[in-house]
Amino acid sequence: MFIPGKQFTRYILTSILLLCICTQIFAQVTDSTLTKTHIPRKPLNISNIQDLTKEGFNFWQDEFSGHFTGIDFGLNTFVSENYSGYDPSVYGFMNNNLIRSNSLFVNFIEQCISLQHNRNTIGIVTGIGLEMQSYRLNRNTTIEKMPDGTITPKTLVFEDNQKSKLSTVYLIAPLLAEFQVPIRNYANRFYVSGGLYGGLRVSSQTKIKYRADKKKEKLKTPGDYSLQSFKYGLMIRTGYRWINLFATYDLTTLFKDSLGPELTPVTLGVTLVSF
Repeated sequence: MFIPGKQFTRYILTSILLLCICTQIFAQVTDSTLTKTHIPRKPLNISNIQDLTKEGFNFWQDEFSGHFTGIDFGLNTFVSENYSGYDPSVYGFMNNNLIRSNSLFVNFIEQCISLQHNRNTIGIVTGIGLEMQSYRLNRNTTIEKMPDGTITPKTLVFEDNQKSKLSTVYLIAPLLAEFQVPIRNYANRFYVSGGLYGGLRVSSQTKIKYRADKKKEKLKTPGDYSLQSFKYGLMIRTGYRWINLFATYDLTTLFKDSLGPELTPVTLGVTLVSF
């Protein structure tokens, strides 16, 4: 078929224009497909949310750490003293020297239970420890147990520099509710705990130090001395960083009912070492 020169030129130009338009459209589609293919999309993972931290603290951590294990030291005294049933001449024979009457607690087992799902600031604390108490009495007085179980004072007849005390050892177990307040973005915590504790008497004795012929002597006399075999009371603990305080208040008297004066032991002290 014969095509005139002008029409042939117009035909060639139109074909070239259509070819360029098709090439441009194909390139755009190819680029769009490659863009969608080569840009990876990271799927949302719930576990990544739990890794969120702020200055090292994990806000999703469930562990709760209480404050019980360690070594405590305190001073002992009595409140609510009642010597009814004794001769007035011996009232106060259990009066103790506060500074020299002390307690040493060695708390070696601790178990903590968190009460929250997504925080660790409230929980229950329990454990086991040893309570070693001593009461420094008047230097000329000790106690003895009569055949009927009653406790009576006994005057010492040794030379000067006499020292007399009553010592007890109890195995104790507390049940405390502890509340913690984070400070400085959880870097430190102020805490307060309180609750009940029970104690099982392990041993008890009186101890007398004296001089005989210018030699120092000791006289230890083990016995139950009508002391409570099992006692219970209130315990509170509080602290921040290296300052930690505690107090105990017995809800049972020192001696069994009607076998000795009614004395309620109280101890105030500090934590020397935390485990």
